[in-house]
Amino acid sequence: MIYRFRIILDNDTEEDVFRDLEIRETDSLEDLHNIITQSFGFDGSEMASFYISNDQWDQGEEISLFDLSEDGSARLMNETSLDSVVHEVQTKLIYVYDFLSMWTFYVELAEIVDETDGNDYPNLMFVQGQVPENAPEKLFEADKDDDFGEFEDGLDIDDYEDLDFNENWN
Repeated sequence: MIYRFRIILDNDTEEDVFRDLEIRETDSLEDLHNIITQSFGFDGSEMASFYISNDQWDQGEEISLFDLSEDGSARLMNETSLDSVVHEVQTKLIYVYDFLSMWTFYVELAEIVDETDGNDYPNLMFVQGQVPENAPEKLFEADKDDDFGEFEDGLDIDDYEDLDFNENWN
């Protein structure tokens, strides 16, 4: 069987950037990694990982390109077939390429079809949008909070007058 994926770049630009591709269900996640990097114009030399995701795009188990763990226990792309992590019930993955730039992609299984005789796989089917020169900036939870000097109770730690002690106590 052939898996048809839509790979969407997580970006905040006006233009949608995605690729539609086909790949055999028995191919490895490393094969998927290779076609994703090629179809988006990356050289493929940077570290990358897939993360199993739920319907809300929450990041789950990591499957990495290389094992950087101290105990050698990491799940690897070249040892993981697509059909072992993606199927009709589990359709979503998150793909992160280049951990310094954090290029992030949403990978969704759109369709499962029969293999077509004469077609080469993997196959890039459709291209939409241009990849920006730099990875879109990510806002982390701490970055979303503009009030770093405030605690959840509303106290401002820089406002000594509202605190319950004398600042020159010693």
